[in-house]
Amino acid sequence: MTASQRREQLLAVSRGLFAGKGFEGTSVEEIAARAEVSKPVVYEHFGGKEGIYAVVVDREVQALTTALTVALGSGGHPKVLLERTALALLDYIESSEDGFRILVRDSPVAQATGTFSSLIGDVATQVESILEPQFRAAGLETRTAPLYAQMLVGMIALTGQYWLDARSPKKTEVAAHLVNLAWNGLHNMEKKPVLTKMSH
Repeated sequence: MTASQRREQLLAVSRGLFAGKGFEGTSVEEIAARAEVSKPVVYEHFGGKEGIYAVVVDREVQALTTALTVALGSGGHPKVLLERTALALLDYIESSEDGFRILVRDSPVAQATGTFSSLIGDVATQVESILEPQFRAAGLETRTAPLYAQMLVGMIALTGQYWLDARSPKKTEVAAHLVNLAWNGLHNMEKKPVLTKMSH
């Protein structure tokens, strides 16, 4: 096995372990045993568990960011963009279940390498730039666009986490329901929303 093949093998093994057991629950010994190599081989390639975890997380962040950026950057009607974004996340979950499990897990190392929440924040920034002109056209306050972008992306992301385990209903149906709530909500927004006063 070449050095680069060995590196890929160690990454694949580690990815499965991190997805199943989390960062804390995975040891270098286990990675080495699963890959049928000695511990020094793991250290030689990645310098330790933190190093291998950082590469695994970085790859997943890149894969998901690329999918979501393509969905958001393709232009078109805002409702269609919303549909594409919801489907892109669900597609990623379906094709990269281990990767998504790693991204949504909390880990001390993930803080430095890009957690799911920071990734969601990046996507929300892109959504914000789509919402602002829509808000302006509808006579809504554009200063609230960042807040609505966080709500939309958070709703899609949390639904994705739920669907990861439930896997029901089917992906396209989940995306349609997400868009139903988000789009119909956005479509009929009040210009100055206030809470209904509670009577005591």
